[in-house]
Amino acid sequence: MFPMLYCGVANRYRDGLPGHGVPERDKNMGKLTRFWLLAGAVVAVLAAGQPTQAKTQKPPLHGRHWMAVTGKPLAATAGAMIFQKGGNAVDAACAMIAATSTMWDTLSWGGETQALIYNPNTGKVIGINALGVAPTGATPEFFHSKGMKFPPEFGPLAAVTPGTPGGLMTMLAEYGTMSLGEVLAPAIEMADGYPMEAELSNTIEKYKDKIAQWPYSKQTLLIHPGAAREAPQAGEVFHQPELAATLRKLVEAEKNARAHGKDRKAAIYAAYDRFYKGDIAKELVRGTREQGGLFTEADLANWKVKIEEPVHTNYKGIEVYKLTTWVQGPVLLQALNILENFDLKSMGYDSARYIHTVYQAMNLAFADRDFYYGDPAFPPASPIQGLLSKDYARERAKLVKPDHNDPDIRPGDPYPFQGGTNPFVNVLQKWHSKMPSEGAKANEWSPTALAEFDRSFRLGTTSVEATDEKGWAVSVTPSGGWTPAVIAGHTGVGLSQRMQSFVLDPNENPFNVLQPGKRPRATLTPSLALKDGKPFLVFSVQGGDTQDQNLLQFFLNVVEFGMTPQEATEAANITSYQMRDSFGAHESIPGRLTLSSSTPTWVRDELVKMGYKLDFVERSSGPINAIELDRAHGTMWGGSSNHGEDYGIGW
Repeated sequence: MFPMLYCGVANRYRDGLPGHGVPERDKNMGKLTRFWLLAGAVVAVLAAGQPTQAKTQKPPLHGRHWMAVTGKPLAATAGAMIFQKGGNAVDAACAMIAATSTMWDTLSWGGETQALIYNPNTGKVIGINALGVAPTGATPEFFHSKGMKFPPEFGPLAAVTPGTPGGLMTMLAEYGTMSLGEVLAPAIEMADGYPMEAELSNTIEKYKDKIAQWPYSKQTLLIHPGAAREAPQAGEVFHQPELAATLRKLVEAEKNARAHGKDRKAAIYAAYDRFYKGDIAKELVRGTREQGGLFTEADLANWKVKIEEPVHTNYKGIEVYKLTTWVQGPVLLQALNILENFDLKSMGYDSARYIHTVYQAMNLAFADRDFYYGDPAFPPASPIQGLLSKDYARERAKLVKPDHNDPDIRPGDPYPFQGGTNPFVNVLQKWHSKMPSEGAKANEWSPTALAEFDRSFRLGTTSVEATDEKGWAVSVTPSGGWTPAVIAGHTGVGLSQRMQSFVLDPNENPFNVLQPGKRPRATLTPSLALKDGKPFLVFSVQGGDTQDQNLLQFFLNVVEFGMTPQEATEAANITSYQMRDSFGAHESIPGRLTLSSSTPTWVRDELVKMGYKLDFVERSSGPINAIELDRAHGTMWGGSSNHGEDYGIGW
């Protein structure tokens, strides 16, 4: 019991992050001495009946009336401004999406938005599908004719149709309370000029050669042409007049509709139509095609946001909701179903056995993602009923090896668990774990190639979490159009790069083969959990293929090990690379495992014996953003990891 207490509670004090470790004067003490001191302190506190809370690098957020958490402090302030004006959590979330898109927080206005919304009036969770589709002419044959194995990572041919404007306006029209003009006001002010932060400044400078290939991107982002540093300086006021004009056109369309007697909802949809069918759409298409893209006006006019029923599973009395197979979200539900067959708490938090079990469960779920996930609007639909079957999970759990990692975990066959027959059984039988092009072992990669793989694997987004005292809860992971992005003509709108998540060969993933009008299977994955039918956790994270890995561990930190949201967002996570990268060349590195640099030697040694190839980082947690609804006290706890610039504000 004593070591388990250490692993389950005192581990929070040794996450290896500034502010988490033992005091400086203790650094030279032996590991065992620190172990017994910490464990003894925890036992003493528990014996005294006092609650324990680890010191975190960021303070936890608290609120009674509302809470807003997102990828940039300025964007969280935009959400707070809307709350202070009387808006609900949907209004505030829309303002934060608009602000983060304007700040190029690993997204722009031409990207994609997906959300989960809890509606307290109906007691239901709603899914928002605002992912763009492949344009006319985007076929496997087209890209093969250009010598490509996958659609490109950058440029006009990487873009699906813009989704974020439509997603934002649909959320606001259907579930918000304010006008589009009110919600866009902070973003418009920012487009007129805001002080750029160092992270974006450095990203623009890093990719300036690529940005310079696209005239409208060059004009907007490289504001010091010919200088040693062409990007805006950190702290310099960054102006986007063409984007500001586009956003003002949306507000103008709304005002004109109201002047002609339209109600709030219809007026917002009038702005929607101006973006996708009016003068904005015409310029967006013109500017994209000028630079080699494939969009047509019909592609934009025919695209629609979908309001969907999400999927969910029950883990120890908690209902966890995710969007379905057009994103990777169900892998978290599959992993929870598999892990339900193990006593995780008895293993001890961050023990070698715990890490090993979680790693394998994730890989089993992700192998199914790599084969079965895709746009369910295109037949055959992914077998989601079988994939989320508890009986199927029990069969998958039997594949977890007790003493070594399996580098060739493959997809299962969920069809018998939903009374069906697999239409791709021949493809399934030939499928195997994909190895990297430079060799099957991580240590065969050159440092440059490995760094590029890691960049691609962790390609970011942002996250938006909002809750209010009326019971609304919103989790969003808007993304796409990250720097370097192609700006479409004089719209100021940076285009998505999501086309690269398609495959061109059915043997790679028969459910996710590129086709015009189809949505690529994206990594984006908002999360929402209910307890006793009410919102309990609202959480999401950026980071490409690491997203549901991080979110799974965050959830277990809270539910199995009793951490607060801030503790859970900062706690050490593990990362597997055994699944296929959703970007670039879609490679994988089976058996590679990234751990926190604070991981004890004895845990490292056990994992090496199990066949893992280890590497270490100081911060491995996200950045995760989360809100916990404290029903016992009628308050809200917010958490935002110390991994990036994400943060929030509550009242």
